[in-house]
Amino acid sequence: MSYVPCPDPAPGDAAAADAIETIIVSRSRDLGGFEVRRALPSPRRRMVGPFIFFDQMGPAEFVVGEGIDVRPHPHINLATVTYLFDGEIMHRDSLGTEVPIRPGAVNLMTAGRGIVHSERTAPSEKAKGPHLFGLQTWVALPQAFEEMDPAFAHIGADDLPMVHDGGTAARLIAGSAWGATSPLETKWPMIYADISLDPGASIPIDAEQEERAIYTVSGEIMIGGVRHEPGALLVLRPGDPITITNVGVGPARSVLVGGATMDGPRYIWWNFVSSRKERIEQAKAEWKAGRFDSVPGDAEEFIPLPE
Repeated sequence: MSYVPCPDPAPGDAAAADAIETIIVSRSRDLGGFEVRRALPSPRRRMVGPFIFFDQMGPAEFVVGEGIDVRPHPHINLATVTYLFDGEIMHRDSLGTEVPIRPGAVNLMTAGRGIVHSERTAPSEKAKGPHLFGLQTWVALPQAFEEMDPAFAHIGADDLPMVHDGGTAARLIAGSAWGATSPLETKWPMIYADISLDPGASIPIDAEQEERAIYTVSGEIMIGGVRHEPGALLVLRPGDPITITNVGVGPARSVLVGGATMDGPRYIWWNFVSSRKERIEQAKAEWKAGRFDSVPGDAEEFIPLPE
């Protein structure tokens, strides 16, 4: 497995509409009845603000007795942001955290100098024939905080601000927009919002953040006179305010992500992200040697270091 360098973003190819700088079509992987679509990192764009990894999980429907079982694995120098539209995931980590994440809530796990976590479907959920649909993103930490102590924050759906305007509803997961501010504390300026539009409804996206992208989860939207279907990350041109309009016959759901340009390039290898290759090499050796902390309540299994 080789390093994937993540340099400061450079301008991409011009899209059909002047509002769009780059279009990244997510790549699909079947993980045994469970589909994941990955938009970042991509050869066309490594990062959008601090966002260095962007996965759509599902939608998936499991048979009774099955679900996801992601064994304990490590992270360094990043923060994971998990947000669900449907289903439930039980999160456990080496800090002793054990909390289910459900639709509309957000989990922010800050790896810092190192953390280990698992993500599983609880037995009570497996017994129901569970569903799962959501997003997992990673954000790079600023260099001054890459080696901070690991931390975990969970904010429930009722505590994240909702903005309503006619047929528009937006939940602010991180950052500030439309006169609202999320209580989620981040180490780098960023925006993350879940936007739902009724047919014909619109929402403005200002240009306050240096880097922004729209990912459509469902429905059909229009930006700058061009229609866009689900599954593509639309990287917006810096400095240009835009409007998203639902031009489909049913509801449309999109997410807005972005933030300030990161303070230098990042490298990504497996589950490790860092501004320093040597730090990743150190983390690889430490995981292989069993020097990371274990996950209380889930210490019997782990994902080995890839060859």
